[in-house]
Amino acid sequence: MKISDKLFLKEKNLNLRILTLLLLVAVVSCQQNIPRDKDVSILKDKADSIATLSQNVLLQNVAGAIQKGGTEYAVDFCQVEAIPITDSLSKEVQMYIQRITDKNRNPKNNLKTKTDRSIFDEFKRKSELFDTLLIEEKQYVYYKRINLAMPTCLKCHGNPQADIEEKTLKKIQAHYPKDKALEYQIKELRGVWKINISKTK
Repeated sequence: MKISDKLFLKEKNLNLRILTLLLLVAVVSCQQNIPRDKDVSILKDKADSIATLSQNVLLQNVAGAIQKGGTEYAVDFCQVEAIPITDSLSKEVQMYIQRITDKNRNPKNNLKTKTDRSIFDEFKRKSELFDTLLIEEKQYVYYKRINLAMPTCLKCHGNPQADIEEKTLKKIQAHYPKDKALEYQIKELRGVWKINISKTK
């Protein structure tokens, strides 16, 4: 599977909070040189392409599961296969790929660090924020917005009374007793892609 070289970069201004975070990270990084704007743009383009690929592969697999056995079967499929799919893509591109959110279904997708929470809060506050790149000591960390884009997504993530079939809801509750990933609406922020890129790459 090849990563597209097409460029989808959408530069967004970071607010003072993220700029402060970048400065702090730069100080901690033993005064390593910050890459030129052109280098950062190229890096963001590559990371964006990987995030887009990951999203497409995941959606195609979920759509296939729904077509095969409906949303109830898709819940089983996601419980077993969603994380391995992103892990497989991580190995292929040699970068660590995650989906993270404040309303996780799988506990592995939860916001685990203060930085993740801070960045996610920025995405929630600023609907125009498309992506951002942090520069750390040994790696770059790319974040990209995931909005809930398709009505089909509501069949597992919408209103339990209006959007989700009873059998599907019971399956969700069985697999994820602490599920938070409900009550979403179309175009709402669902999560972000997080891609860790080693500086040796």
